[in-house]
Parts: sequence; structure tokens; C-alpha cells
Amino acid sequence: MASNIDNVRPDILLLQEAEGWSADGHARLIRAERDLDMDGVLAPSPSGLGPATLYRRSTMGRRTYANHDYSSTETHHGFETLGWEVPALPATLTAGSVHLSPYDPVRAASEAGFIGTRVLRPGGGYAILGGDFNYPPAAGPDPAYENMRPYNRGSRLKITDPENPGPDEPDRSVAWRIAKKGFVDVAWHLYKQTKDERLLARTGSDDRIDWILVSYALVPCIVEYGVVSGGSDHDGIWARLDLSRAAVDNVWEYR
Repeated sequence: MASNIDNVRPDILLLQEAEGWSADGHARLIRAERDLDMDGVLAPSPSGLGPATLYRRSTMGRRTYANHDYSSTETHHGFETLGWEVPALPATLTAGSVHLSPYDPVRAASEAGFIGTRVLRPGGGYAILGGDFNYPPAAGPDPAYENMRPYNRGSRLKITDPENPGPDEPDRSVAWRIAKKGFVDVAWHLYKQTKDERLLARTGSDDRIDWILVSYALVPCIVEYGVVSGGSDHDGIWARLDLSRAAVDNVWEYR
């Protein structure tokens, strides 16, 4: 996995399921920091499968904000917001690694609402979210229903009467909730411009459940997006942003 990450060489790396990374004096986190030449933070995790955020100090500088308040009670896997003061932006840039509960879209939508609020809490309007959202994206092709396990069908599809079932249909409520919070799906944004179907490649076995989202003010910064296979049960995703293009006026209302 480290070699795949090194091939992309991200400035911010958003990981999920960092199981056991806090054991033995955070030994696995320390190893990842050394192998990737990045600094890292683990979110407190009720499930023990918490997300991690790593960042490259040579480009991002030292982090100037860190907050995981209430995440242990409001999320299943945990959540942490980190922030940096970068020269291209007039306010703090924040980011958070996301892993929503896979069991229930109602619970996951609540988590998405919490996460979308917390990552914007520093007040600048410049925020990035990325990770395993576990649900169908806000728009795009239908899932591969034939690959979907029963426990995922019960979470990711709209519920119909089992005695008189309707056609399978993805439940996009989780994605729509986080979109309403002011976030845009990088892959879908670029697809609308290019019609390149590769941007909508599934990241899990049955759907594109891993996303990189940016707040409205960062939408002009979107340059490129890609998928990386290998090293995990999900494909990795990456995005390149040119922060010099960010909106600097009316960032909360920017579309």
C-alpha cells in the first residue's frame, strides 16, 4: 500500500480502518509517518477501526487546528478535523477522513450531517472530506446489484415491501445530506465537464462508495481525479486541487 501512496505522493492522505494503529505507542502510525515522510493523527474510535489523517509538512506546514469533539458519541468509527494555514487561502483549510456506519442510512446520514458541520466549524469555508462513505453517491450509474451482499442491499438500497417488492433502486439520501451541507463530489463534478466514464469507476465491489468532497469555495480548484487499485479491499482515490483558484468572496454561498 505504501508504494501505491508514494506513486501519488499526496499532501493530505485520508485513511480508514487504522485498526491497531494506536497500540504499542502508536507504532503503526509512527511507521506510516516514517515510510511516507508525513505527519499523522488518529481519530478516537469507538469501533477500533478509526480513520487517520496524514499530511506532508513540507508543503502543508504544521497543523494549526485539530478537533475531535463529540466524534466518539456521534460517529461509529470516529472523526477528526485537521486544519492548516496555507498561503493561497485567506482562511484555514480543513480536512477530515470519513468512514460512515455501514449498517443504516439513517444513522449514516446523521453522521454525515455531524461531519459536514464539524469540518466547517473553523469558519473559513474551505474544507475537504474523503474516505469510505459506504453508500451510493449523489449521482451516477446504478450499483452492480448482482455483486451486492444481502447486508449491503438492506443498507444501500431503498426499502420496499418484501411481499410486493419494487425494483431495486439506490438510496442516495446519505450523499444528498452531505451535498446539502455544502459539499461537491470531485469525481462527479469532473464527469459533468468531460463525460469521461472512468471518473465514475466503482471503488468497492458493487458501487462508487468512496468519495472526495470539497466545499463550494474549493470547487474552482478541482483539476484532476483518479483511482488507484491494490493494497486494500477498496480502490484508492486521489484528487489534485489548485488552491490559487479558490473563491475568496462569499465563500459560504459560492456555487
